[in-house]
Amino acid sequence: MRAAAGALLTALDEPSRQRARHDFDDEAARRWLEYRPLPRPGVSLADLDVTARKAAHRLLATALSPAAYAQAMAVVALEEVLDRAEGWRRGRHSGDYWVAVFGDPARDDRWAWRFEGHHLSVSMTVVADQVSPAPLFLGANPATVRYAGRPVSRPLGPEEDLARELLDALGPAGRAAAVVADEAPGDIISATRPTAPGRIDPLGMSRGRLSPTGRALLDQLVALYLDRLPPELAAREAGRLDGGELHFAWAGATRPGQRHYYRIQGDDLLIEYDNTTEDGNHAHTVLRRPASDFGADVLAAHHATAH
Repeated sequence: MRAAAGALLTALDEPSRQRARHDFDDEAARRWLEYRPLPRPGVSLADLDVTARKAAHRLLATALSPAAYAQAMAVVALEEVLDRAEGWRRGRHSGDYWVAVFGDPARDDRWAWRFEGHHLSVSMTVVADQVSPAPLFLGANPATVRYAGRPVSRPLGPEEDLARELLDALGPAGRAAAVVADEAPGDIISATRPTAPGRIDPLGMSRGRLSPTGRALLDQLVALYLDRLPPELAAREAGRLDGGELHFAWAGATRPGQRHYYRIQGDDLLIEYDNTTEDGNHAHTVLRRPASDFGADVLAAHHATAH
């Protein structure tokens, strides 16, 4: 990440570098999450030449597994699809993604970076040799594009399909505990807040009450989100959860094609998925660490050691 961020800053011309760089202690800019098409800190890829754009993508790729990077690129491409569906009125475009670097990756022990635009937000905080990898947001609008009933594009399909397998495996009694509301919320509950809620009630169904099949499917669903990260980071995040309790909650319709939502909560873990607008064809997903987002964990450890 240090090498890729340094290469990006070197590839930028001076005006772009000034827009991309921020102080690490600029909390408002650094602790930022915005998955809507709104102004944001950083420099836009649309303003960069090919060399600088590729450097930004190489930096993004350091934070994502190959599968998640493919999902991210599908999300970016959907901006053009959505713009066409809206009659080209909004001027959406696949260059409307922004990169920001906080601090100096070549010299500072503490630094961070973010790659963000509509339906994509990846924030990484680095302290010494430790990476704190959250929040990580991926969305899709339209969630599914079909031809003759067959999906042409469905970048977040695994996130829905595996959760439905888990819901089906619960059986009637398990679903009664896991389905916490008949109506899905309008969006993910953590939204764009810089601090995610430490607990969202009701918790739903605990992993300990699941059948062996249900536990295996819940573990696979958590792994799907953790595996958005490179293997070494995903393994470390899985280790943090080892032995802790998990809860799975669902809200909204249980039949495909209708508005629905689910969340998974654990020790310093919040996973949320919603498909609740555009008649259930507009999805949001996020991986958050309520106590440790934006590097709160590694920064606290650094302060304790340094002082």
